[in-house]
Amino acid sequence: MTILDKIVIRKKEEIAQAKQLVSVKDLEAGLHFNRNPYVFKDFLLDDKRTGIIAEFKRRSPSKGVINDRVSVEEVTQAYAAAGASALSVLTDIDFFGGHTNDLLAARAANKVPILRKEFMIDEYQILEAKALGADIILLIAAILTPDEIKNLSALAKSLGLNVLLEVHNLEELERSICKDLDAIGVNNRNLADFTVNIQTSFDLVNQIPDEFLKISESAISAPQTILDLKVAGFNGFLIGENFMKTVNPGQAMRDFAGKLISV
Repeated sequence: MTILDKIVIRKKEEIAQAKQLVSVKDLEAGLHFNRNPYVFKDFLLDDKRTGIIAEFKRRSPSKGVINDRVSVEEVTQAYAAAGASALSVLTDIDFFGGHTNDLLAARAANKVPILRKEFMIDEYQILEAKALGADIILLIAAILTPDEIKNLSALAKSLGLNVLLEVHNLEELERSICKDLDAIGVNNRNLADFTVNIQTSFDLVNQIPDEFLKISESAISAPQTILDLKVAGFNGFLIGENFMKTVNPGQAMRDFAGKLISV
């Protein structure tokens, strides 16, 4: 059994528990449910921003604790001030040390799009993301069928949410594309063994239809890599560990963004 398999099994248990505690009616009465989400494309293609989706992540299954000494408010505000086009906030508890409260805190502190970084397998999680103030939801092709992707993305769009589909190879890409997606992300991390290879993005970029925003995720640690990915056709770049592993992730983002200009 892979780590991804274990995460999905646990996620099913979490969702069942959440449904017992908070009803759909309660979610629809939530603080942010009637809020109009930011348009991801507007921020990602803004020349004044970096194209970076900066991630707040305390730990991971492969690396263990990355940084559990900083606050989500402070880090995400610093990311946004440094030119992040969007923020990514982990809400998985058991494997990544995140919490739904992290998303609420990031939303209260920022006026840029926020991605709920989560293993979405149920419509309830989409409604929950809306109630928490997310602007973007993540659908991972590796854990969803084409019909599930179609149905979950349609629900998200009906709520005004932006949809990012994550793929790891050509087979996942070809079977998962549907009309309600806004962006397609190539995850350079193999979710079976958590190894990374940036070449995955370069191999798949031309297979992604141009009607979708193109995002490269993980394995990005140098400004030159972003410049190379831009030339290849990518619009956005999800970076988390490279910033979070430092004492001051916000400053690390500022330093990185400064080098983008000078390279």
